[in-house]
Amino acid sequence: MRFRLTPRETSFYDMFAASADNIVTGSKLLMELLGADTAGRAEIAERMRAAEHAGDDATHAIFHQLNSSFITPFDREDIYNLASSLDDIMDFMEEAVDLVVLYNVEELPKGVEQQIEVLARAAELTAEAMPNLRTMSNLTEYWIEVNRLENQADQIHRKLLAHLFNGKYEAIEVLKLKQIVDVLEEAADAFEHVANTVETIAVKES
Repeated sequence: MRFRLTPRETSFYDMFAASADNIVTGSKLLMELLGADTAGRAEIAERMRAAEHAGDDATHAIFHQLNSSFITPFDREDIYNLASSLDDIMDFMEEAVDLVVLYNVEELPKGVEQQIEVLARAAELTAEAMPNLRTMSNLTEYWIEVNRLENQADQIHRKLLAHLFNGKYEAIEVLKLKQIVDVLEEAADAFEHVANTVETIAVKES
């Protein structure tokens, strides 16, 4: 790691960790959604909205700190990209839950639970990795595993689409369910964007 003579604003590390912890909360709410009835899903959606608002607050706090800090722990553009990608994850997860409720989906197609399990694992890995930005240590396995999980998510997504278009669903139901599984896939992509940004930061700081 490069030696620096100038002090750096270190509160970013705590803020990134808090943002990632909030994503774990969101992933747990997604898991709850799987076994919930209609009334339960509405209550989960309310809690997910609260978590998404907390995520927005965390992102705005990072941006505010970025704009008011003369010295930052790593490149400003990377801080912005990391904060934005973490925020995207929360947005996509909240959107998926909201769509399930708004569309009054009675039963999610088989395979969605696999999508959500992948997101939950990626959330755990991301939350574990964020504190390591402080020392830039033990991060390689993180981004390798998240990229592997994103590839797995791609495969699950393709199988889900094939299942939706097999002729067993009404056309309107296909449209509803496809939008939900597409948003969950976007969440998996956003996890990969976070991992790629962390890799970029680590390479620059090595």
